[in-house]
Amino acid sequence: MTLRVYRKLSFAMVPLAPALIKRRLKLGKEDPARVGERRGMSDDVRPHGPLVWIHGASVGEVLAAAALIEKLRALNLRILLTSGTVTSAAIVAKRFPPDVIHQYVPYDAPRYVARFLDHWRPSLALFIESDLWPNLILASAARRLPMVLINGRMSQRSFPRWRRVSNTISALLGRFDVCLAQSQLDADRFSALGSRNVVTTGNLKLDVPAPPADPAKLERLMAMTRGRPIVVAASTHPGEEEILAETHKTLAGFFPGLLTVIVPRHADRGEAVARTVEALGLHASLRSREQLPTAATDIYVADTMGELGLFYRLAPIVFMGGSLIEHGGQNPIEAVKLGAAIVHGPHVFNFTDVYEALDAAGGARRADSQEALVKQLGQLLADPKAREASLAASERVVEQLGGALERTLAALEPYLLQLRLEMGAANA
Repeated sequence: MTLRVYRKLSFAMVPLAPALIKRRLKLGKEDPARVGERRGMSDDVRPHGPLVWIHGASVGEVLAAAALIEKLRALNLRILLTSGTVTSAAIVAKRFPPDVIHQYVPYDAPRYVARFLDHWRPSLALFIESDLWPNLILASAARRLPMVLINGRMSQRSFPRWRRVSNTISALLGRFDVCLAQSQLDADRFSALGSRNVVTTGNLKLDVPAPPADPAKLERLMAMTRGRPIVVAASTHPGEEEILAETHKTLAGFFPGLLTVIVPRHADRGEAVARTVEALGLHASLRSREQLPTAATDIYVADTMGELGLFYRLAPIVFMGGSLIEHGGQNPIEAVKLGAAIVHGPHVFNFTDVYEALDAAGGARRADSQEALVKQLGQLLADPKAREASLAASERVVEQLGGALERTLAALEPYLLQLRLEMGAANA
């Protein structure tokens, strides 16, 4: 009944779509050149043969699928990748091969969804984690499109909410042929909510390749910061930058020349972050203004897209943002793979298993307060051997927890075999 009501409401809301799009354009949340995709329209032509459609909400989900997409491309399968944010579209353009077709996922209205599916006619749909749009799922199931939930995650916050509408979520999850869960806990939660075929395959984010970096840009940054102790605060959120700036002020008294690099999760917050820093009496430089850190720079605000790989390579210590506030933390794996010792706050429920394993092995350090953050960063800055031990432990954990990519491919093999057969028949 809930889904029927939702479907009627979403159909009735279509006339309001222009106003919604106008507002989102004003807020910078839509690409003006591509708003038609939100209505299911596209100027791109569907490629010949089987087409694998992969959908993820935003940057994290899209990047989690990077290695899987490479494996599918190696099988000569064409990829349609959808997401819902301008940021994720920019990452796809920068990090993925040009033959990967990116589209914004249509608004979840029956008319727009039908138009999208009519145009692209996907052969297999892979939904990443838990971005479940009812009309999209129901319309795909009605067309007998095979659907698999991959890298499935059900957080401790989402699970009780979904249980309150168990019939609704069961009706959606029951449309998926298979649910590939990140952990046994996630698998148990999906099963309790109505998934009918759940397999634990692990977290694809543990198998992501290290992000790239421009060698010339890295060399220039290293030349400008040579001899300075450096800490990177990655993917920070509002409420964290002030704590980090205060932490910098304290640590700078013990480590002269200290440079803190703050990489806000949303690059458009760069100027706001700089104002916060300077209000505390510190000097900030903004990368978006093509400024480089000078001897006078206390905090370098790296408010550009797709350059985390650059800063992970620059610094031996990384604080993972989204963890001092109740956001749930960010993925530490890329930083580990690029040689950084990890510090994080208490709120890491988005990656519970990863952080628990890292903390238990000594591969990451938890800081529950600003005082604890000063202590943990200070110890790592003062003791290179402690940094090396932390990194060695974290690398062992990442290796032990890896393998999700191969397990995911094994679970998808029946579907991929069918697509290869179809491809062979089409080429015969």
